[in-house]
Amino acid sequence: MISLNNAESRLQRAKISYDNSLLDYERQSKLFDEKIIPIAEFQKVQLAHSNAKQELDAAEDNLQLIKEGVTKKSGQTTNTLIRSTIDGMVLDVPIKEGNSVIESNTFNAGTTIANIADMGEMIFEGKVDETEVGKIHEGMNLSLSIGAIDKQKFDSKLEYISPKGKEDNGAIKFEIKAKVKLKEDFFIRSGYSATVDIVLERIDSVLAIKESLIEFRNDSAFVEVETAPEIFKEKYVTLGLSDGINIQVLSGVTIDDKIKQKIVETKNPF
Repeated sequence: MISLNNAESRLQRAKISYDNSLLDYERQSKLFDEKIIPIAEFQKVQLAHSNAKQELDAAEDNLQLIKEGVTKKSGQTTNTLIRSTIDGMVLDVPIKEGNSVIESNTFNAGTTIANIADMGEMIFEGKVDETEVGKIHEGMNLSLSIGAIDKQKFDSKLEYISPKGKEDNGAIKFEIKAKVKLKEDFFIRSGYSATVDIVLERIDSVLAIKESLIEFRNDSAFVEVETAPEIFKEKYVTLGLSDGINIQVLSGVTIDDKIKQKIVETKNPF
């Protein structure tokens, strides 16, 4: 209200000054036309009239700017319009109409008007345990699974590994970020929960068996192979990569061997 009152007062003073300069200009103009006053004196009056007209226009623009947020010259919003620095989708508007906002300055971060994101550039953020972080590196290809989208895998590329770990439920974990390669038929929303599979090593077309068939003893692995009907012999096997369910067998058995299946007995507690 103080700014509005000052703007209205400034406009009234500008009008008074302009009207007075207009009368003086018209009077001096007649005297100049009759060659009663020299051109140097008339130019001073003409300059004062132009300055008064400019001040009047500035006062009118200032008042209109305070009242409406626009000026008659620009025809566009000025100080009340906040432009986004990127093209994207509005994710959230944390303030409501009528709330007080301030601009960012050296003493304050300012008021967040809206959160906007480019939905064509999606980033996965996750955490990796300290026992695994040494096995990964930037540029690795990841397979992303999103909880809200069933039976779909999205390719992604690891772009960032945090140099510092943070404690999470008693374990040290490192933050990672990966760029997701989007598919045209699926719209991924911000904030989806997701997991990624990181392929550390891959081997195709190898002999593998269920890891549950193996018996580990003294840093060695054994399986029971059928040598005759219902007769089994224990054989030492050399193992390779494992995915937690199946494990590669390097030597010790062949694809034609019959391996004894372990039967797990459970007791009814009731």
